[in-house]
Amino acid sequence: MNSHIKYLTIGDEEKKWDIYINAIGNTKVTKNEVYPSKKHPSSYYFTWNNGRILSEFQLNYITQGKGTFENKHGTFEVEEGNFIVIFPNEWHRYKPDEETGWTENYIGFKGGIAEHFMSILGVSHSKPIINSGRKEQFIECYTKIFDLIESESPSFQLVSSGELIRLFGLIVANQKEDELKGDKIADTIDKVKFIIRDKVETDIVMQDIASDFNMGYSYFRKMFKKHTGVSPKQYHLQLKVIRAKELLLNTNKSVKEVCFDLGFQSTSYFSRIFKQKMGVTPVHVKDMGID
Repeated sequence: MNSHIKYLTIGDEEKKWDIYINAIGNTKVTKNEVYPSKKHPSSYYFTWNNGRILSEFQLNYITQGKGTFENKHGTFEVEEGNFIVIFPNEWHRYKPDEETGWTENYIGFKGGIAEHFMSILGVSHSKPIINSGRKEQFIECYTKIFDLIESESPSFQLVSSGELIRLFGLIVANQKEDELKGDKIADTIDKVKFIIRDKVETDIVMQDIASDFNMGYSYFRKMFKKHTGVSPKQYHLQLKVIRAKELLLNTNKSVKEVCFDLGFQSTSYFSRIFKQKMGVTPVHVKDMGID
């Protein structure tokens, strides 16, 4: 068994950060090897017969092999590319398959916002496995955290916690990418975005675009917002404001001329929307433009 393990003593200063790391490690378990290693402290060590209860979250990333995870909600098959999520104060046990062994990368952490991040990942006591596949970017996070902790440089705990939050973000991004793979509606939304961009200086009836793609407007709007984060009308409005800024900076057109060229109803409405989106008024931007 090849292991690299670090366990930390947490002080009051680290706890103020509201998410902090207790343990980080990597273990490679070969075929038919005894598991787990007795190198772990008593608070972490367990046997298959007894299992264990931790006072922290753990995120265990399996990069080779397969095995089994159990908690009071069920038994779950674990495969290469899976994250095992362990919740605090919950009985559990896990082990690699004797025929394959496994390589595990684990991190233990606590703090008031840890549960918030777990909810974002979409996991629960009855759904403790995340299937993310083998991704180098995940391993890089574990490696960087381990190196930071091993170096014990000033404020290493705070920087390590930031890297843990980055890991959460990468997992969520990976989940969203998987949701959109092979999604025909994603291709449609991309086409619509190009149409809106091409017609940014004109009035667009979004219902007509939906109809052109054989979709009802309500469904079209819902799907557009799912893939872009904003409604089609807001997307069009954002592009209009960006185009207005370009014209104000790079042409001799007045604020009033830009306003009506882009189809805004009035200069007051144009100024209000522009400031909402850009943080400054169109007059301010115009004053920064060409002479």
